[in-house]
Amino acid sequence: MLPVNGKHGVIISRIPVMQHGLGSVMTRHLPEFEVSYCRTLQELTLLQLRCADVIIADVSGDYQNPRGALEEYYDLLSQYKNIHWIFLVPRPLYSIAVELLMRPESTLLSDIESVDGVIDAIRTGRNLTARISQTLLQSEPPVSEDEDASFIVLTHSERKVLRLLGKGWGINQIATLLKKSNKTISAQKNSAMRRLSLRTNADLYAWISSAQGMRELSLLSAYGEYEEWKRPLQQDISPSLKTAQ
Repeated sequence: MLPVNGKHGVIISRIPVMQHGLGSVMTRHLPEFEVSYCRTLQELTLLQLRCADVIIADVSGDYQNPRGALEEYYDLLSQYKNIHWIFLVPRPLYSIAVELLMRPESTLLSDIESVDGVIDAIRTGRNLTARISQTLLQSEPPVSEDEDASFIVLTHSERKVLRLLGKGWGINQIATLLKKSNKTISAQKNSAMRRLSLRTNADLYAWISSAQGMRELSLLSAYGEYEEWKRPLQQDISPSLKTAQ
């Protein structure tokens, strides 16, 4: 069963790195939340809706029929007004998101929102004055020379490990695929983190899921390509949720 006491959050995203990144952020900064995951809105259960205090929905992968996807959320917003809905919105979908998703119980964030921005939105909840983050309102920043320079910081092996992590693979799976030891893969991950000046796994996943990280690791192709991820997301769902389902 889902927890009766405490708080419950649901993360909806087609992209494994977004699920892992947001899950790590909530585990680290918001331990009072128990988190469950869905790839799509269609996987969201009635039990999750009844128990959820906050639902973070990443709509950045819904490009084939964006209006149809957001209209499905619009229908749920009117039915479940006790939930704080947080939508991660890419700039191409901004106008549609404002039209369909902007309600008193919702908050619109950029799909490249900072970790602090996401945490603040969850903690503040319905009391948040700005229902649309400044990151989403600002024009997309140009790629700087510094960002281009960071592209060559990582070694080929480090980049490969981070890319597989971004696609949802675990250390054991990466070691098996690359025919290396777990110790070697962990060392390459840690080495990459030092090069990028990242201190924690949450920081690492936040960087991977950023526009720069996804561009440098060639993860933009992850949208909608579930077969490429190789790992069932059911492994990430908490045992209590599996029992409930």
